[in-house]
Amino acid sequence: MSDHYQVLGVSRDATGEEIKKAYRKLARKLHPDVNTAPGAADEFKAVTHAYEVLSDPEKRRIYDTTGNENGTDNGFGGGFGGQGFGFQDIFDTFFGGAGGGGRGPASRTRRGQDALINVRIDLKDAVFGTDKKIDVETAVVCPTCDGSCCQPGTSPRTCDICHGTGQVQRSVRSILGQVMTTAPCGTCQGYGTVIPDPCHECAGEGRVRSRRTLTIRVPAGVATGTRIQLSGQGEAGTAGGPQGDLYVEIRVSPDPTFTRDGDDLHATLTVPMTAAALGTTVTLATFDGDREVTVKPGTQSGEVTVLRGLGVTHLRGAGRGDLHVHLQVETPTKVDAEQEELLRRLAELRGEQYAEGRLSTSGSGVFAKLRDRLGNH
Repeated sequence: MSDHYQVLGVSRDATGEEIKKAYRKLARKLHPDVNTAPGAADEFKAVTHAYEVLSDPEKRRIYDTTGNENGTDNGFGGGFGGQGFGFQDIFDTFFGGAGGGGRGPASRTRRGQDALINVRIDLKDAVFGTDKKIDVETAVVCPTCDGSCCQPGTSPRTCDICHGTGQVQRSVRSILGQVMTTAPCGTCQGYGTVIPDPCHECAGEGRVRSRRTLTIRVPAGVATGTRIQLSGQGEAGTAGGPQGDLYVEIRVSPDPTFTRDGDDLHATLTVPMTAAALGTTVTLATFDGDREVTVKPGTQSGEVTVLRGLGVTHLRGAGRGDLHVHLQVETPTKVDAEQEELLRRLAELRGEQYAEGRLSTSGSGVFAKLRDRLGNH
């Protein structure tokens, strides 16, 4: 496990203010907003974790004593059943902190909450990926106090009631006699310090609400429901605490031409009856530009032509899906007298006779074949 002091670049006898300054300097250098180098995000997390431990007096005391912020090398294996339930917890359970053990003052510093926003993109953007600008309204570090919670020029003051311990003790009578109980100090709320002059802009919280614009990379192959995690882009924590994470959930808008099935795309191409009978080539506008679709002579409605590699990019792995073109033969709904005469002539040539709106077949046409086949049963 890395040494938290080395991570922050401070000595083991550094003051709380020196630790805070070292953290802010490194956080500004390594924050994902300004540093996109490989490994910077992991360094940022390590720096943040080191600060969370060393900025908390009790956690720092345990870390300095045991070399582990969890204090699990005390020979008891973390307590009963490995759940971290120690003798102090027994006192707390029965006596509310009896025995005067105490856990030290609480830290005002808290990690910010994670945030979730929805982003809508076009199907083409899902196929190839895109860069998307998003507006995020969230909590950011207060620009006036820089997260200190205090009005500039002032600082927290040690609590006069608990004298910086964050706890107060009182004596109560029990079946075991007089027992000392420990509870958080009501004056400083357990922090050990009070802020006599809170920052006017953030009301002593160390953060304010603000709107900011981010540019995110949406990878190719995403689908509705895909979530993208942006580490350290969520809400700023209280009292200069680290930021949470931002999750972007993708919503893909319907496309007027193409539908998606997994990583395959589907489109319907309508061709005239005569083109389907005689055969032709039709130009189809795809996401990759115009592509020619061959319609073979005698094509029937429902036949499918597959254009390989023109579907959605695989989110994991190389390659793309296919584009399935469904052919639909269009029958004319209105014909003029000349067209009707030509169609009747075609029917005669094919052995298909029409009389008073009824169809009769002869010869070797398709209907004759069907008639003969049924007649044999």
